[in-house]
Amino acid sequence: MPRTRNLGFTLIELMITVAIIAILASVAYPSYTSHTRKAARRAAQAQMMDIANRQQQYLLANRAYATAVADLGYSMPAEVTGKYTAGIATNTTVSPATTVPAFTVTFTAAGSQASDGNLTLTSDGTKGPTGKW
Repeated sequence: MPRTRNLGFTLIELMITVAIIAILASVAYPSYTSHTRKAARRAAQAQMMDIANRQQQYLLANRAYATAVADLGYSMPAEVTGKYTAGIATNTTVSPATTVPAFTVTFTAAGSQASDGNLTLTSDGTKGPTGKW
């Protein structure tokens, strides 16, 4: 009786393959999450620059900065929604002759982006925190 050779994989071969895939995944996953966090930050920074431009246009039209993002006719895009919430703070003073109007746009990190921290942009172009821009 001729002896036939079984074709296929042994359990040891399958376990080694699974172990190699697990090692590769454990190395790749932190890199992936870091990349997605940085991509969301870049998208938020682009939106902050857009809001700052709209604030300048609003100042020319209304002689004051908008106090809310909604006043600018702006809505957050999908890539930023859920990761950041936008806010605008202005300096409202009694005597505008002595104080130059200014604003600060703040994007507060939320959800999976919370570990990355908040972003700020002021009317004079100061960006914070410096390590994130």
